[in-house]
Amino acid sequence: MTGVPASAAGGTGRRPAPGAKLGAAAVDQASLWNIANILTMIRLVLVPGFVFLLLAEGGYDPAWRAWAWAAFAVAMITDIFDGHLARTYNLVTDFGKIADPIADKAIMGSALICLSWLGDLPWWVTGVILGRELGITLLRFWVIRYGVIPASRGGKLKTLAQGTAVGMYVLALTGPLATLRFWVMALAVVLTVVTGLDYIRQAVVLRRKGLAAERAAT
Repeated sequence: MTGVPASAAGGTGRRPAPGAKLGAAAVDQASLWNIANILTMIRLVLVPGFVFLLLAEGGYDPAWRAWAWAAFAVAMITDIFDGHLARTYNLVTDFGKIADPIADKAIMGSALICLSWLGDLPWWVTGVILGRELGITLLRFWVIRYGVIPASRGGKLKTLAQGTAVGMYVLALTGPLATLRFWVMALAVVLTVVTGLDYIRQAVVLRRKGLAAERAAT
């Protein structure tokens, strides 16, 4: 015996309840089920449903295209709200950080690929947009040790233009509206390229500063 009370040794003198660790783990697991993550999961679930609706009846039935547009619109709306809710109410989780960008790229990528496969959208447009998204993602990982490239206003405007343009292409539009969607998509492509080049510039500057700081520290 040491003669030192359990409380003085940093304990309480009582054994922890057998279910204490299990309870803490359950709380941590339950924290994943917040409204922001639920909206992200809804967006992921909508992807296969959206593809089915868009390609139903050969992909050219106006009614099915309208339902596909509704699914796409819901996905875009959840994209707006889940990030806002996570930041506002401190609901940011590791799952959300990984799943949110995956859900964004999944719904947009599936829409672009399906539209090009149906012949509604040139493949080069799909290539430019998806190539930019993949390139920027790799670029972020390349410079992540030096810092994070924040989302810019141009990037947010690009996302809005892409969502609007793709949504208009999902609908079976004719006449002036079909012409309008062409110009909206043209704007989206221009913003995609311009903001992509700006991200590259930011990444190069960030890496140079990081390397300079490392050399100064040594």
